[in-house]
Amino acid sequence: MPRDYYDVLGVAQGADEGEIKSAFRRLARQYHPDVSQEAGAEEKFKEINEAYEVLSDEDKRARYDRFGHAGVNGAGSGFGGGFGGFEEIFDIFNSAFGEQPRGRRRGPAAGRDRRVDVTIDFVEAVFGVEKEIEFQRLERCDACAGTGAGADSRPSPCGTCNGSGEVRQVQQTFLGSMVRAQTCPNCGGRGQVISNPCRNCDGSGRRRKRAVLNVKIPAGVSEGIQIQVRGDGDAGEQGAPPGNLFVVVHVKEHYYFKRQENDIVLDIGINIAQATLGDRIQVDTVDGPTDLNIPAGTQTGKVFRLRGKGIPRLRSDGSNSGRGDQLVYVQVETPTALTERQRHLFEQLAETLGRENKPQTGGRGLWSKMADFLSGEDD
Repeated sequence: MPRDYYDVLGVAQGADEGEIKSAFRRLARQYHPDVSQEAGAEEKFKEINEAYEVLSDEDKRARYDRFGHAGVNGAGSGFGGGFGGFEEIFDIFNSAFGEQPRGRRRGPAAGRDRRVDVTIDFVEAVFGVEKEIEFQRLERCDACAGTGAGADSRPSPCGTCNGSGEVRQVQQTFLGSMVRAQTCPNCGGRGQVISNPCRNCDGSGRRRKRAVLNVKIPAGVSEGIQIQVRGDGDAGEQGAPPGNLFVVVHVKEHYYFKRQENDIVLDIGINIAQATLGDRIQVDTVDGPTDLNIPAGTQTGKVFRLRGKGIPRLRSDGSNSGRGDQLVYVQVETPTALTERQRHLFEQLAETLGRENKPQTGGRGLWSKMADFLSGEDD
């Protein structure tokens, strides 16, 4: 699962535009492939660029805050975009040539994201629902309060990296002297070592536990959408930020309702008499039964639109802006099993209609003649 964009830039969720831009410039200078000698710098630079492209755009950021990566799929574009114009690129290269890139303090690792799949029915997806979910995650060890240290001991700064989590080497490049930072091999980038690990968690500071949460699923969700719950993933190491929880929603198919974007489609069958003479019938909607007027002469394929009986339009912030419609498709059903009286009536009808098959060029059509016969007005 892709990393949290706020973690990529090293900023808090509430960071303002200036903080995001400052973090992007600093990291871009550090990991630009033409400057950095670190392994994986190119991929890191792409990740930074993608995070900035989303968080610097107000609309994309709002969708990301609500739905995580699913809300901005396709937003990141690697090297191709997200710089904010030539001025931003110029500033980055000015800084690259004027300063030496600095390694970022690594420290304890942030918690990993967790994914939970939840299945809801069609009507719950229309109106929204609150679901209880159960999953396993790493939580802070109670015995050591998350420090990873055993009784009467505490973590101490790593002697190899002096607590920075990384070791540095100066290299000569075509840009001049550059500092190459690598993860400290002694502490694994944590900056601390534990001489007496906690027995309850083996020094990790975390233990796997069962978690139960209530998650609100907004009205109008569709199949596969992800809802991001910040801070409810794995706990971070030794006080580092926790990961996030991604709830992936699956929607069961309805027995007869179908979804078409924000509209609901319903197929109904009416008999030949209703189609010919017209009728007032009841049809099902997600809000309950409603009356529908069938005009005389209704043909197969006729579509009736019930305004506002569809699916709520889901905004990026989780709110709704009105509802779609329900589309009722009509199928005129030809009877296949007739009683003796019904057959007699149809035979009489056939006599009045004639048996020749002629193109219709105007005048009274088939449905008009049938309506007259069935209403007793035909001589």
